[in-house]
Amino acid sequence: MSVNCVRLFFLAIAAALLSACASSGGSLQKAGSTAEVYGMVITSDLNWSRIKMPRQELWTIDGPGLNSLILLPDTKPGEHVFHLAKERKSRPDGPWYRSGMRPDELRDVILDAIREQGWADVESSNFRPHGFSGTPGVRFDVQQTSPEGLRYKASVGAFERNGRLTVLYWKAPEEYYYGRDMQAVNRLIDSIGFIPANP
Repeated sequence: MSVNCVRLFFLAIAAALLSACASSGGSLQKAGSTAEVYGMVITSDLNWSRIKMPRQELWTIDGPGLNSLILLPDTKPGEHVFHLAKERKSRPDGPWYRSGMRPDELRDVILDAIREQGWADVESSNFRPHGFSGTPGVRFDVQQTSPEGLRYKASVGAFERNGRLTVLYWKAPEEYYYGRDMQAVNRLIDSIGFIPANP
């Protein structure tokens, strides 16, 4: 058994325990059903456990360590793209969102935010424009290594709407979990719609 398989095995046990602890505070999003979240309309082919946190939601299938989709809506200019802090004069080069960023700047600031969380070897690929129900945005893939040395892959979607940024960030271990769910999660991110505004 490879070192990564052993790590994945123990990660699966830890994730199952964490998921069991979190399940009492979350809700189930059944495959094929539609969710309205932060003004977005989301439909998925998969079953998800939804965990609500301040100003964001975490969706997981097998536990956050094995797969997680983080929905980070309504980031204001000057805020960290992962909602962790506000811009400080002492750190002007942090992963802060600024209104009207170029598509490559959005990608780079999200990659910086991932690195800031302790991930190593963070690289992006397949960077492309994407329209979210008519709202222009970006899509790209990420490769990253956890602090424990486990390789993950990720898929990211981001768009600006009404002067604020929304980021969708899904990640899973490269071995097994990413390949199992990649197509379904990409369909979810690609097909994001919006709740019509009240007249």
